[in-house]
Amino acid sequence: MVRTEISLFLRNAPGELGKLSTLFAEAGINIDAITIQDASSYVQELFRARGKSLKRIASAASYNSMRKDSAEYALIRLLPANGKINASLDLLSRNDYLFDMLPVIALELDNRPGALAEVTAKFGEAGININYVYGSVSSPEEKCLFVFCPEDVELASQIFK
Repeated sequence: MVRTEISLFLRNAPGELGKLSTLFAEAGINIDAITIQDASSYVQELFRARGKSLKRIASAASYNSMRKDSAEYALIRLLPANGKINASLDLLSRNDYLFDMLPVIALELDNRPGALAEVTAKFGEAGININYVYGSVSSPEEKCLFVFCPEDVELASQIFK
């Protein structure tokens, strides 16, 4: 199912994630999924990936400068509970967070060996690249929630109707 993911940069300092999650808690908004990546790691990976593809958009010195600047921040991606996207956006705006939104595919998978392989194979068979994925497992009896960011959300949404 297509859902809206919110991404934002958060200061990489003690207590910042606590402040953000407290805002959501006090507003009664559940966060269904979240992933956090050190922004400097993101820039390093971007540099390596662009180098491998020979499509760097900046010099090595520029990437190193971006990495140093980004060390103070973390990249947060979160999936607010269904029906709470507008409330989440209002909350972030009122509290002066800079954020972006992106459509993603969120799927509940059976918690068993091969479930993820079956889903990712469908992406591959349709020729859809997955930019990133994150997920969680709570217990063997419950379903797992996985969030996929495919290059073609429209096509992916047709596959998983």
